[in-house]
Amino acid sequence: MKRFVNGGFRCAALRLLALATALLAPVSSWAASPGNLITALSVVRAQNEDRVLKIVLKDPVQGLPVTFTTVNPNRIVLDFSATGNGAGRVNEVVNAGVIASYQVLEAGERTRVVMNLTGPATYELRQDRNVILAVVRGVEAAKGVQIAASFPEVGKAKAHAIRGIDFQRGKEGESQIQVALSDPGVGVDLQQKGQAIQVDFMNTSLPERLQRRMDVTEFSTPAQTIEAFAQGQHTRLVINPKGKWDYSAHQIGNQFILTIRPLDGPNAAQTDRPQYSGEKLSLNFQNVEVRAVLQVIADFTGLNIIASDTVSGNVTLRLKDVPWDQALEIILRARGLDKRMSGNVIWVAPRDELVTKEKLELEARKSISELEPLTTRNYALNYIRADEAVSVLSGSSRSGLSTGESATCSPSATGIKAEAVSSGASAASGSAAGTGAAASSTRVLSNRGGASYDLTTNTMVVTDTVDRHKSIEAVLKNIDVPSRQVMIEARIVIADDTFSRNLGAKLGVAAKRQGGNFAASGTDATALASGTSVTSDLTTTNINLPLASSAGALGYTVLSASTNTLLSLELQALEAENRGKIVSNPRVVTTNLRPAVILQGTQIPYQTTSGTSGTQTSFKDALLCLLVSPQVLNNGDVILNVEVQKDAQGADTTAGPAINVKRVKTQVRVSNGETAILGGIFEQTLRDDVTKVPLLGDVPILGHLFKTTQKRDDKSEMLIFLTPRLLDERLTGLK
Repeated sequence: MKRFVNGGFRCAALRLLALATALLAPVSSWAASPGNLITALSVVRAQNEDRVLKIVLKDPVQGLPVTFTTVNPNRIVLDFSATGNGAGRVNEVVNAGVIASYQVLEAGERTRVVMNLTGPATYELRQDRNVILAVVRGVEAAKGVQIAASFPEVGKAKAHAIRGIDFQRGKEGESQIQVALSDPGVGVDLQQKGQAIQVDFMNTSLPERLQRRMDVTEFSTPAQTIEAFAQGQHTRLVINPKGKWDYSAHQIGNQFILTIRPLDGPNAAQTDRPQYSGEKLSLNFQNVEVRAVLQVIADFTGLNIIASDTVSGNVTLRLKDVPWDQALEIILRARGLDKRMSGNVIWVAPRDELVTKEKLELEARKSISELEPLTTRNYALNYIRADEAVSVLSGSSRSGLSTGESATCSPSATGIKAEAVSSGASAASGSAAGTGAAASSTRVLSNRGGASYDLTTNTMVVTDTVDRHKSIEAVLKNIDVPSRQVMIEARIVIADDTFSRNLGAKLGVAAKRQGGNFAASGTDATALASGTSVTSDLTTTNINLPLASSAGALGYTVLSASTNTLLSLELQALEAENRGKIVSNPRVVTTNLRPAVILQGTQIPYQTTSGTSGTQTSFKDALLCLLVSPQVLNNGDVILNVEVQKDAQGADTTAGPAINVKRVKTQVRVSNGETAILGGIFEQTLRDDVTKVPLLGDVPILGHLFKTTQKRDDKSEMLIFLTPRLLDERLTGLK
């Protein structure tokens, strides 16, 4: 047995057994009389460099054989039903043009002729009584014509017509050009010419109303324009797509469908449509039994296809460069069939039959499970709490908080209430049993099964069927794992910037009849330069507008003897500028979905009076609190439910000291190690107060002696930063 490599096909010996099983059912499109024989085969050269495979039969035939093509390797296959092999050859190497060799295989009453090609090719079948001619023409790959073979014209040339041309946009953004033919026997030649797709319908007329150019750009598909026109005795359809695309074509009955799918852009990103990865092939069948088509696909793929007894009927189709799994899907859909695949076996049956069969299997399995004996097993858990595991198996959602656990920025203790585990069964153990129809559809336990737990040993006891125990083991394998630990670092920054400026004045005039001139200077001037005291009954503060707080002052007093008048002037000024920053940096470590809180603060005492208890000392809390509950995502991000509180003592009141509260409570998603700003509060207080003597305070320049001014500009800002860090697996016990 020889092995041929120049034609791009596999070893003939390895394919002989698979090909010998093809098409055992009779094909109605082949009209040769029973007992016909292939008597001779030869390859001759035509005038235009084409190669012709001449097949001579014993008796005349009424039609052409069933044909199909494959792309990798490149082959043309002709199937003769009710025909034997009388040529006596198994394979023949010819190396004539694109034909490398041919093989003749016989199985039962069917004979297959396989032409092994050196590359892509088109072909055409012709018939002259008892002679079948297969004209094969090679396609140069350099021209960019990406086809394996054209659809051949079937039978003798006769008049065909196109009934309609329609365009639709598919669900995944693909272009669908649908051509309604007058009959299934129209020959079709599909080629890619540069960036255009050209479809020729052989010996087919096109009505004048359909000879037009359609602009379909508004549909947002790869196809931009579709042009249909007559080309001699043929009809040509030219489609101009844009971007990156791929195409396939198939024909079912009188309907020819060309599909152009985008390979880039937003439509290509959708993955809802089925992904076909099978080897491409081309098929051309005219009124062929569905079983025969399934056998061809089985031969091509090497899979085992089992058809139900109810699979019947014929199909007419043409498929061009279509993955075999897509071709199978098209054939099944056309006949209302469906498939189920198990290993390398494909079961094909009507859709309703498969659904009924699967329903019966499920009902039988359910009946068996209701009679299956129950077994009890103990599951020692390492990381997850036993009560949480029971909740998961019973269909309840697993939450971050355990039973009896809560967290809050409470002044009492730490704000986390630990579960009181006593020796009683109610606190340390529990159970969950099946409740029949009330059981959740997400339960892992069966309706007959039940589970209990013991927190002291963190053990779960499950009673259920053997199959359910396998499911329970699989679930526990995924949930009984160490939780990731997270360190959350908060930084609370409070910055203050205050500025104040105060101006005040005192002005007094007094008169007393005394001789001599006296003078004194200074604040509240009461002494003469010579040391003699000024009479104390002189009032020198007729205008008294001092500052509220102590400040620097400048005073000047003049005593006139001639007028017995004492003039006193005092100016006060205060300017203050304060800047401060308070940084708080609490940190806390917790596990995934577990709340944690850290508190620091001061208890401020104050007195309260009660009619019955008398005077008592009470306390108010000024706290710095960080409360956080993290959730670690699979990509390393952390969702934080966080509450940050920063309290400080405020002004004293008759009821006790006031507490200035700054608090933020939010949920935020942060990447591991990154810092997020949870929020900020910015306050600015601007005040400009004036106290003055009416009229006199409004006099320019001198009016400042009769008024007091206060200006304040206070700024306060609080920022809260949060940084989560996933701890190293070695610290959490992960392997």
